[in-house]
Amino acid sequence: MDNDDLLPLLCATAQGDKNAFSSLYQQTSGKLFTISLNMLTNRAYAEEALQDAFIKIWHNASEYNASKGTVISWMISIVRYRSLDSLRYHKVRKEQSLGDDEYENESIDVNYDEETKLVNCIEQLEPQQKQAIHLAYYKGLSHSELVDHIETPLGTVKSWIRRGLMQLQRCLTL
Repeated sequence: MDNDDLLPLLCATAQGDKNAFSSLYQQTSGKLFTISLNMLTNRAYAEEALQDAFIKIWHNASEYNASKGTVISWMISIVRYRSLDSLRYHKVRKEQSLGDDEYENESIDVNYDEETKLVNCIEQLEPQQKQAIHLAYYKGLSHSELVDHIETPLGTVKSWIRRGLMQLQRCLTL
């Protein structure tokens, strides 16, 4: 799933090509669903956020700007924001994982090599960076909520996240 494969599909989607959109969905939905599910810990909410994200991708495909990142990073950011909206709406942060048997034993189509590489890169982060990124990107905490949660000044929290993301980007591109 590299940018060279996804870019033509996104460009065709921007022109209203339903088949290209279907291919884009098939190639990315497993990864995007995993991200949403990790953030929301509730299958129904994750499915809803993913559906909302793909509707936004369909309507805004022409707004993609290659100079700002890859197609998949653009799509991940859309899924992440839809998941954050769902977190806020459903107040999932305060709920425990439901632990539904329905999806505990269900396999999710994920590229495990990419996931293993990401996990290895995350493990290389400093503990503060790892905690701040986890709380912000997987639990949906805003910067101000992070400040309250880990009792650290805003500038420090932002620096940890920025430096951690830069280190992750370097690690993932190796």
